[in-house]
Amino acid sequence: MLTSPTETQPTSLPKILILGATGPTGRHIVCQAIARGYDVTALVRSPEKAADLIGVRIVVGDARDEKTLRQAVNGRDAVISALGTPASPFRDVTLLSTATQALVNAMKAEGVVRLVAITGIGAGDSAGHGGFLFDNLIFPLLLRKVYADKNRQEAIIKDSGLDWTIVRPSILNNKPGGRTVRGLTSLENFHGGSIAREDVATFVFDQVTTDRWLHKAPVITW
Repeated sequence: MLTSPTETQPTSLPKILILGATGPTGRHIVCQAIARGYDVTALVRSPEKAADLIGVRIVVGDARDEKTLRQAVNGRDAVISALGTPASPFRDVTLLSTATQALVNAMKAEGVVRLVAITGIGAGDSAGHGGFLFDNLIFPLLLRKVYADKNRQEAIIKDSGLDWTIVRPSILNNKPGGRTVRGLTSLENFHGGSIAREDVATFVFDQVTTDRWLHKAPVITW
């Protein structure tokens, strides 16, 4: 875990809203939040998929619906977005940017300013740093339209006026976590890399209580 020597710990645990809580990375975030004793709300579209999220307040609804988001955000101190979308080689993708714009509007309306959002390596100025296979095959054949929407999503966040951190994981795997995580904003000599979803969750969750990466978009990797 990367920390700043000047960071201060809160006197009480912040109340968290998690989007994408039933996804493979989102579940790790929820588990870590509950294990640390945080008050957690999760916005989910399918309550059946959230049935095993014990100790979590569930709000059922569409992440693109601003009214639902305002209900979920109300009374929270911070939001973690782990929203994702499947590969879409042919159809345009708008879910991430549409939901993020609605989320930004809801957060502003409810006076919540801290947002930590996961996008991925290949977004923004990290394009071309995913390694040979990712950059030359996976990205252009399967993820080009998804990443066009991730770029729109990042632009909305950066223009939001919120206290944001964008986290761009390298290639995700399901190995056990616990390894040292590097956060990189200078990518001149970086091409490829991987990281466990569990370690992504730890890094993302830690950002709620530190300003180490405030208004930055680090690539994270082992």
